[in-house]
Amino acid sequence: MNPLAQQLNETLQQESPAVYDMLSNLGKAIYFPKEGILSQSAEAKAKAKKYNATIGIATEGGKPMHLKVIQDTLSAYDPKDIYEYAPPAGKPELRTAWREKMVKDNPSLASVQAEISNPIVTNALTHGLSIVADLFADTGDAVIIPNKNWENYELTFGVRRNAEIVEYPLYNEDQRFNSDGLREALLAQKGKGKAIVILNFPNNPTGYTPDERDGAAIVAAIKAAAEEGIKVVAVTDDAYFGLFFEDSMKESLFSKLADLHPNVLAVKIDGATKEEYVWGFRVGFITYASYSKATLAALEQKTMGIIRSTISSGPHPSQTFVLHALKSPQFEAQKAEKFEIMKNRANIVKGLLDSGRYGDALQYYPFNSGYFMCLKLSNVTADAVRLLLLDKYGIGTIALGDTDLRVAFSCIEGEQLEDLFDCIYKAVVELTEQA
Repeated sequence: MNPLAQQLNETLQQESPAVYDMLSNLGKAIYFPKEGILSQSAEAKAKAKKYNATIGIATEGGKPMHLKVIQDTLSAYDPKDIYEYAPPAGKPELRTAWREKMVKDNPSLASVQAEISNPIVTNALTHGLSIVADLFADTGDAVIIPNKNWENYELTFGVRRNAEIVEYPLYNEDQRFNSDGLREALLAQKGKGKAIVILNFPNNPTGYTPDERDGAAIVAAIKAAAEEGIKVVAVTDDAYFGLFFEDSMKESLFSKLADLHPNVLAVKIDGATKEEYVWGFRVGFITYASYSKATLAALEQKTMGIIRSTISSGPHPSQTFVLHALKSPQFEAQKAEKFEIMKNRANIVKGLLDSGRYGDALQYYPFNSGYFMCLKLSNVTADAVRLLLLDKYGIGTIALGDTDLRVAFSCIEGEQLEDLFDCIYKAVVELTEQA
């Protein structure tokens, strides 16, 4: 094993032995090289005042070389802020700004006893989840998710890392979050001694976020597992954070998990992707919590090692664009305006479905946040409805299993929602009559 990796591992063993035990074989082996092109280039950038012939970019006139046809469309930005490589951990100013935003959006973090790391920039949220998988998931490790989940978890943790996907029902009989199911799934891992839990709220595909009472029950379930000696990597996938419309938690569970128990490592995955409506920018973040600053430093080095060995660093232009937005005095007002549009669309959908105009044909799972809602169909299959909507009405939806049809109200104008659901109803009725 590389001495740098060994040194990081020794730090974790001394400072946070439970976190060391959570690491995968790759997580134990990975490190960020301190002697190499990047480190030598950084040293040269600070000291080479005459000529700096270290890093693989081209310069002209003291600035990064660029094509006018590209710069003409980006003239508001200095070439040094878009063409140079960003550091592996991300643009420092952006990391600071995102941390400030995170603390502002989650006031409970102010009272957390643990240390919170500086967010590390990822190539959007999928990359952040992939880093978690690489660092902590080995063959057979349990990754616990609800039965209504984003399909990419299976690829990221199951296919890539050969972990075991363990599902529990998202809702209980009262149509609230099934904290008992989560607890049972966690405690069932006592023999393995380790579990990775992914908490995705607002949930994709249902658009559901638990309320404060159920949030406390989630935290209690994780603490119960930790007290049984299970090392828990508790990951909050906060892709749709902030889009909380009614009757839900308004903060990430990361705040409550950060200092929960020595056997719990809280990891926050979030980003500008959906929060700031910049999907194609691919700017996300990964943040850790620990009582030990040395532990956070070691995790940052290992995270940078994963980044260096996969994408090297994230795109610089989009990091600059997001930083510019976060620093703008118009940012909060413009974001609030978009929030109201999204909330209004969700309310229109709920109003339509609760109006009685569709009878019992369009039942739905509880939703109160995010981009989506999910219909629960009976007597017809979701895929049959999907295909009929596509072929006869020119409408696209997502079928999930036999009964669930996901509808993204996020991309439908408010005045079009009534027609959309009327068409879905017609498709369901037509297929029901054919049955």
